[in-house]
Amino acid sequence: MSKYVFTNVNIFDGSGADPYIGQVLVDGNLVKQVAHADTIIDAADAKVIDGRGKFLMPGMTEAHTHMSWNDQPSLAAIQFMPPEEHILWCVRVAKRYLEMGWTSALGAAAAKARLDVVLRNAINSGEFPGPRYLAGSQEITTLGGLGDNTLPHLPFRELNFGEIVSGPEEVRRAVRMFVKYGVDHVKINLSGEYIAGIPAEVSPFSEEEVAMLSAEAKRAGKRVAVHARSAESVKQCVRHGLELVFHASFADEEALDMLEANKDKHLVAPGIGWLVSTMYHAEKWGISTEVATKMGYARELEVASETLSKMHKRGIRILPGGDYGFAWMPHGTNARDLEYFVKYIGMTPKEALIAATRLGGDLMMQPDRIGQLSPGFYADAILVDGNPLNDLSVLQDPAKILLVMKDGEIVKGCKDHEPVEPGMHLALTNNSTRDAGVRQAHQAIH
Repeated sequence: MSKYVFTNVNIFDGSGADPYIGQVLVDGNLVKQVAHADTIIDAADAKVIDGRGKFLMPGMTEAHTHMSWNDQPSLAAIQFMPPEEHILWCVRVAKRYLEMGWTSALGAAAAKARLDVVLRNAINSGEFPGPRYLAGSQEITTLGGLGDNTLPHLPFRELNFGEIVSGPEEVRRAVRMFVKYGVDHVKINLSGEYIAGIPAEVSPFSEEEVAMLSAEAKRAGKRVAVHARSAESVKQCVRHGLELVFHASFADEEALDMLEANKDKHLVAPGIGWLVSTMYHAEKWGISTEVATKMGYARELEVASETLSKMHKRGIRILPGGDYGFAWMPHGTNARDLEYFVKYIGMTPKEALIAATRLGGDLMMQPDRIGQLSPGFYADAILVDGNPLNDLSVLQDPAKILLVMKDGEIVKGCKDHEPVEPGMHLALTNNSTRDAGVRQAHQAIH
């Protein structure tokens, strides 16, 4: 395995400390030493990357990832992609995430039962490049709930976006099936969604069904991820120990009190980018701001902003990511969440960066290995042309992501395929061709 030293870099280490000019030694897949510029690092046998004063930060973690969402304008368009083409799509999207600096990600639900599992296994075996990935199940939903697309004239289960259940025993069967498939966690839709014609405040699952879900998941040693926009669905998450709370827009004071009392157990990925993008970026696909307002998204964005601001002040962990992969919020534009965290939730730019880096270690269940540039952590790093603490939008521009390293391997940005003797400098490359797909996706929504 290679040894590298980053020199002359502005280091944001993810700990919460202010950046400083220094150097980072990577040995194999781990960070070995992080030091200020005036410290001597013994790296005579390392390949040198001169950062030229650029911003070096930990790789980011996307907390609510739908790799199988295929940048289309509807749930039906996603689900109707044949499975063979669908897994190829997932492989391409995983590479896109990695090259935009997302070195870890958590699958928030797959469009088909095994897509996430197959993708995770392919990444782990080195067949294809992608982030460290935790595979989710298909969405578990109930009759008439979010993800139930069955119509009287099309009663085919394979057309459904989710795995439909009714009653505790069907919940048990669904959880056991996904565990058999090899997921890292299961996903359930405990509330509605306006774009699907189901009010976000609706909570369709009974207490007995949620209790069964929790018991079966815990029996198998699996966490549970939850689509939970309503106040009651958030309370169900806390009552039943469902760790990963997605959205939480309408959490009331009781729900916030419950989350705060259990904030060491739960992580929240609000997916605020979905609310903002559906309100303001979807007109080309038939959803004007007026239409989105009638659906309920203007009200939800207003309520969610207040709710998440309260959540942040209470010290509840909030992470970026959520529902990217629609036409008006394509994969690769995920870093917009960081700006929205500042604008709508009241975080500082540093807090937004910590949410994307250090808190990712908590999400990925490796807090001592992921999310910081510190000795003993995985060598996951991004070299950025610009200072995100001054302008978070630089993380949205593929041309500004000069270099990405995952697990000590350079996956974007240096001519590392050419022979380089230890002690010699690696040259940063022009990424214009490599990043064309991400740039086109970024431009499509502007």
